[in-house]
Amino acid sequence: MNTNPWLPTSKKEFDALGWNELDVIIFTGDAYVDHPSFGAAVIGRVLEHMGLRVAIVPQPNWRDDLRDFRKLGAPRLFFGVTSGSMDSMVNHYTANCRLRSNDAYSPGGESGFRPDYAVTVYSTILKKLFPDVPLIIGGIEASLRRFTHYDYWSDSLKPGILHDTGADLLVYGMGEKPVREIARLLDKGVPIDSIKNIPQTAYSAESADDIPAVAELQSKMLYSHDECLEDRNRFAENFVIIEKESNRLDAARLIQKTGDSYIVVNPPFGPLSEKEMDDIYDLPFTRIPHPRYLKKGAIPAYEMIRHSITIHRGCFGGCSFCTISAHQGRHVSSRSEKSIMREVDAVTRMADFTGHITDLGGPTANMYRMHGIDMNTCRDCARPSCISPGHCRNLKSDIKPLLSLYRKVRNHPLVKKAAIGSGIRYDMLFSKDEKILGDSLVYVNELIKHHISGRLKVAPEHASSAVLKLMRKPPFNLFIRFMELFEEINIKENLRQQIIPYFISGHPGSTMEAMAEITIETRDLNLKLEQVQNFTPTPMTLATAMFYTGLDPYTMKKIFIPRKDDDRKIQHAFFFWRKPEHRKTIISALNRIGRKDLADRMFRK
Repeated sequence: MNTNPWLPTSKKEFDALGWNELDVIIFTGDAYVDHPSFGAAVIGRVLEHMGLRVAIVPQPNWRDDLRDFRKLGAPRLFFGVTSGSMDSMVNHYTANCRLRSNDAYSPGGESGFRPDYAVTVYSTILKKLFPDVPLIIGGIEASLRRFTHYDYWSDSLKPGILHDTGADLLVYGMGEKPVREIARLLDKGVPIDSIKNIPQTAYSAESADDIPAVAELQSKMLYSHDECLEDRNRFAENFVIIEKESNRLDAARLIQKTGDSYIVVNPPFGPLSEKEMDDIYDLPFTRIPHPRYLKKGAIPAYEMIRHSITIHRGCFGGCSFCTISAHQGRHVSSRSEKSIMREVDAVTRMADFTGHITDLGGPTANMYRMHGIDMNTCRDCARPSCISPGHCRNLKSDIKPLLSLYRKVRNHPLVKKAAIGSGIRYDMLFSKDEKILGDSLVYVNELIKHHISGRLKVAPEHASSAVLKLMRKPPFNLFIRFMELFEEINIKENLRQQIIPYFISGHPGSTMEAMAEITIETRDLNLKLEQVQNFTPTPMTLATAMFYTGLDPYTMKKIFIPRKDDDRKIQHAFFFWRKPEHRKTIISALNRIGRKDLADRMFRK
């Protein structure tokens, strides 16, 4: 039994517990924060709850004599490896491939504590030091690189990550259920190379004969890695199959030849039940960083979420540039009110709590308890989004449970304010004719009146209808309608709240004319843009498949790709058109394509 509030991270802590060996050792690229927003902590607590002895090695040094990888010896069951809460390349580099100077998941926000391609680096070291110990990779970097994928930072197609890491198993998505099952079988003495049929896992097979037949399971063969290298169209066709099967409740097993071997990806588990969600979030997290960081500075990512509460997982929005549905799933899994209120109680007992809960949210704040009305109808549905281009008739989008939760939290005697820090999907609040009715109007009123700390995040992302269609986002006029409603409620309640819109430049399909459209539209709305970013192609998104192939994989039609660095930088400059140093660049770019009229409209007085 672990008598320490944290999972051990060092030989000294391990010895203090009086254990003679460890069952599982998890290596992570993040600092160790014992909070349910940090994946390594969650998996560690899940395994601990099974009665296993678990240690976490955070941010091991991969450049010295590798003592961090040796210090705890070999675990009885397996090593677990994750890059952390972000893909290490997204963590390290900007959209312009410049090295970032900070790392939100490291003490003091300092960079340099994890390698590029962290999962591969950690795995290679562990396989060399402990070749006979099972190695299991997971987390977002492993999850989204499970098939042949485009790697923006090397500008190349890379094979599925199992090929480069030599790992025995890959766990994709939110990994509590598959990790529990793997640990259970290994604990029973089942050899790792016999564990091949657990949902939501992937493994390598040396030949087609080594892939066991499963009677009730359909298998689909993707184009091989070599075929994708030879023909971008095949990579695009693969993407459509992968996305559709990721969205089905009754999904097929996907197989891809890579080199002389095969990567076999089993279909996922279904969405977690309410009880399964509650069981995870009710685990005994301390909710704070490990004491080893007391004198090393704050961990920025933790500071952002320390007093926040996750109420659900998954997102059925299906935005083409977003990895959430690819990793957490399209189907939403929600916690019970009782579990959430228990966590509210825990937050109010924190020593530094001053009465302000910073977020009651999830990937999309207003999807709590929303799901299919008839789940049998959902079983074979492969739609990437339940709300784009139109709302699915089978979607239960009742906002009452969320309203009930908000009211209970804000009436807690120790809660002064419960803010919604996660973004909301405003298009879910309107009917086809842009009217907001009934409970949605009540929700928006209560949201603005009680649950905004001055600013509300929303993500129109673009103003061009053509680009928004490729993004799977609603028309821009719906954002204008929401802004009008927001202002009406502000005036009625005598408030001075702000909308903070998010926009993206450089997305596939986005031309200079389209960027001028954003500028003109937001100028007319008197919006000064703050939250803007240049599109970064990340593995396993539709937008990245478009960026690499120059095609819409679903129609195979060519689309414009702002691929050159200069074009991407100019597009991003449109967001800052008010700055004199960008004016000349923008005018020159528009003149070059014969659109002086747009420059005149942008810079009119």
